[in-house]
Amino acid sequence: MKAWHFSENAYPYLPPSDEFESIRVTLPNSNYDPQKGAALYDRYLDEWLIAEDEGMEIMLNEHHQTATCVDPAAPLVLAALARLSKKARLLILGNPVANRRDPVRVAEEMAMVDILSKGRVEVGFVRGVPFEISAANSSPVRMNERQWEAIDLIQKAWTSHDGPFSHEGRFFHHRMVNIWPRPYQAPHPPIWVSTTSASGAAQVGSRGFTQATFLTGYAATRGIFDSYRRGWRAAGRGEDVPVNRLAYAALVYTADTEAAARDGAEKLLWYITANKVPPHFHTPPGYVAAPAMVQAMRKAAAGPHAGLMSMATVDKAIDAGIMFAGTPDQVHRQIAKFHDHIGGFGHLLLMGQAGFLDHAETASGIRSFAREVYPRLKDSFADDAPSGAPAASGNVA
Repeated sequence: MKAWHFSENAYPYLPPSDEFESIRVTLPNSNYDPQKGAALYDRYLDEWLIAEDEGMEIMLNEHHQTATCVDPAAPLVLAALARLSKKARLLILGNPVANRRDPVRVAEEMAMVDILSKGRVEVGFVRGVPFEISAANSSPVRMNERQWEAIDLIQKAWTSHDGPFSHEGRFFHHRMVNIWPRPYQAPHPPIWVSTTSASGAAQVGSRGFTQATFLTGYAATRGIFDSYRRGWRAAGRGEDVPVNRLAYAALVYTADTEAAARDGAEKLLWYITANKVPPHFHTPPGYVAAPAMVQAMRKAAAGPHAGLMSMATVDKAIDAGIMFAGTPDQVHRQIAKFHDHIGGFGHLLLMGQAGFLDHAETASGIRSFAREVYPRLKDSFADDAPSGAPAASGNVA
């Protein structure tokens, strides 16, 4: 198993939540202090480098007009990490290409950072969360189709080396595509796609890309990964689906004592408890199919505790499988249990910082996991093992 340190670059210094309608889209940027923000960027970069020093890989993502993730231009941070880091793989998860007007620009940016890092970049693509439809001034309709056309165009731009080609698609039109530089890795950097739906996972599996799933827990992850496996097999890629094509993201905090671990885990829950978003941003018309929209409206009608908010305690989050927290032994057991339940996965994406978890606490959590848990996970779960069947009971230590 491969572990990646992940931070959303949150800006937690906000007024009380009853003083604003939404933490996303409309929260005035008068609440942002540039001096505090600059200090946060410095410490988040330092924490990624601490993770690298401890043998972990690096992951970052992108969101817009929100205090939950002040990284609206993830390729810029990726480029900085390409020069600051030396050996870690660098995963951007990802580029919201369904909300971008120019996929060729994304192909250029990712190729350039791959050159800067000398071939350490892994390029992820995301559909884009519903809150950012307004921020991007884009249509929520047919976002999946736009995403796949953009990915196909980017992949062709990376692998075409004989001069310009033209692209006339449904959503994108380019007369002369001939990117400079081309990627360092051949034929191109590894591709990841994030989705939390069964239909989306089947498409990712059919293409053989790495599938990443966020905070879907015991309730949904097995079904999503099973759909990926069906898509993989239906495309003729073989019966065995390598676990290194499957990734799961969770909140993770490890400490030597249960008390310290509980304190860190409580602070990580800011990511869930601070995510105040009204329904009209959460479920814009056309973003999902009608049955899913009805289900979302029912959840919204049930009140603020119907979704992830219902898991906003440490114990409930651990029970749901969206958080792994405790002493090294406890964290290892929790991850192993989850791994076995969903049929295996090869990448653990650890959100190890959120809210008011300070630098010392974050660094301590990274080191405790990397030194006391990660070696045991690598021993227990091979990167090249097939997924789809429960692991041996002996893996749970």
